[in-house]
Amino acid sequence: MQQQIIVNIHNLNQYLGKQQLKTQILFDINIVIKSGEILIMTGPSGSGKTTLLTLIGGLRSVQEGSLKFLNQELYRASNEQLVQIRRHIGYIFQAHNLLDFLTARQNVQMTLELHKDIPESIARLQSEAMLNAVKLGHRINYYPSDLSGGQKQRVAIARALVSHPKLILADEPTAALDSKSGRDVVNLMQQLAKEQNCAILMVTHDNRILDIADRIIHMEDGRLIKEVVCNRH
Repeated sequence: MQQQIIVNIHNLNQYLGKQQLKTQILFDINIVIKSGEILIMTGPSGSGKTTLLTLIGGLRSVQEGSLKFLNQELYRASNEQLVQIRRHIGYIFQAHNLLDFLTARQNVQMTLELHKDIPESIARLQSEAMLNAVKLGHRINYYPSDLSGGQKQRVAIARALVSHPKLILADEPTAALDSKSGRDVVNLMQQLAKEQNCAILMVTHDNRILDIADRIIHMEDGRLIKEVVCNRH
């Protein structure tokens, strides 16, 4: 399958604070991420991994350098442009961020409500199909309080993937899970992303899941200091 460039970052710098109190938190970042690729980002806490993830996700503004998503420049992008970009990205966080008063299906279906062209009946069917894909077909009408940690994270994966995004951003998706649930969750992400030919950028401290990566990049003190290409088949 033809690999499309999803993210192209060139000489990206980012700062915290203003004027005299300004501190640089990202230094000269250069990354290319292609469709179907799984990229894992490692590094100590405070090294800038989450900052980089939020910039790529259009959740904060790029201050210096170039960050292109599907060839659209995010540097100086308007809020409206950032909202449009976010529609092509699925987000999975350590805290699954499910709404307690919605069922599993309703939590997943929320994502599709951003896409005005999808009728409610179709959105409902797609949400149920996605929950089946993450092996939660028997829990469609359950509320988060009735689901285990691993099941909640699978609902979060279904929610992230239901709109067929071009990119999944995952910040510590296995941190709150035991080793078996964590392995199930990343295997599922890997399988579904390959089926949809979408790219995954995952931040993790979990060394047990590094084997799913095509590339591993290591950050320290706001700099990319090492990249390992994995010969995974």
